[in-house]
Amino acid sequence: MKLAVVDIGSNAIRFQVNTAQVFREEVYSKKLEYVRFPLRLGKDVFKYGRIKKKRVEKFIELMNVYKSLMDLYEVDDYLICATSAMREADNGPEIATKVKESCGLKIRIIDGDEEASMINNALKQYLNENIVIHVDVGGGSTELNIYRNRKKLIAHSFKLGSVRSLGHFESPKVWEKIHQWIGDQLEKYNKKGLPVSAIGTGGNISKIMDLSENGSKGEVTIDQIKEVKSRLSEMSYEERVYLLNLNEDRADVILPAADIYLAAMEWAGADTMIVPTVGLKDGMIQKLIDRHFDQKPALKV
Repeated sequence: MKLAVVDIGSNAIRFQVNTAQVFREEVYSKKLEYVRFPLRLGKDVFKYGRIKKKRVEKFIELMNVYKSLMDLYEVDDYLICATSAMREADNGPEIATKVKESCGLKIRIIDGDEEASMINNALKQYLNENIVIHVDVGGGSTELNIYRNRKKLIAHSFKLGSVRSLGHFESPKVWEKIHQWIGDQLEKYNKKGLPVSAIGTGGNISKIMDLSENGSKGEVTIDQIKEVKSRLSEMSYEERVYLLNLNEDRADVILPAADIYLAAMEWAGADTMIVPTVGLKDGMIQKLIDRHFDQKPALKV
C-alpha cells in the first residue's frame, strides 16, 4: 500500500509518500518520496490576517503538483493537514475549497491539539519513565506536551513560532504565558522532583543539532544550542546561506526558533534535548497506517 501526506505549515509545505505493508505480523513503512517547498504562508497571515492572492495562486499550483505526484505513485490513500497559518487565515477555508475544486484534494485545517496529538504518535519510542517535555516549534505555533512514564499528561498550543517571531507578530505576553504554563505543569506533575528530559522536533532544532559539536548524534545540550545561536548571530543572512549551506527559508528563522527551544529548556530545567528526526508528517503517516492496519505501530525500514 502507498500512502501520501501533505503538511501545510506556516513556513514550508511538505509532501511525502511511504509504502506500508505487513511482514511477520509487523507493519513496515518506507519513505519513497519527500518534497519540501518554502511557500511561507505565515508571512501573509501573521501580518494581514489572510493569504494574499499571489501566494494563493502559488499554493494552488503546488497542490496540483502534489496531486500529480500522488497519481504517478498510484497512492492508495492520503491525508493533508494545514496548521497555524491556514487556521488563522480569514480565507483559509475558502482556499481549501478552491484546492478541492482545482485538483480534488481535500485539506483538513486542524487545531493545535490535533497537531500535537499526531506528532506525539511518532514520538513513542523516544519517551522514558521520567518527566519529559516535548517542544515542537513550527512557523506559527509551538506545541508543548508533558509526559510521565510514557503517558501524555497535558498539552498546549501557543501562538509563537519562528516565522511569527521573526516578523514580531507574536503577543508580548506569550513568552510569559509559556513560562507560567511550564512552571504550573511541572509543579503539578513533578512533585517528587524527578529529572526532566526534553525532546525537540521541527526542522530548526534538527539543523541546530547538525551545526553543533554533536553533529547528528540525536541530541544536543543547552550549551551547544547557545553556542550555535551565538555563532549564527555573528553571521549575516548571506553567510548562513552560502557558508553554512542553510536553506534560504531556514537561514532567517533559525535564530528565533533557537530562542524558543532555549526558553522552554531553561524553564523546564532540562540540560539536554533529544532530537528525533520526526515531525507532523510522520505522525500523519502513522495515522493512515492506523486507519488501514488496525492500530499497529509502524517500523521504519
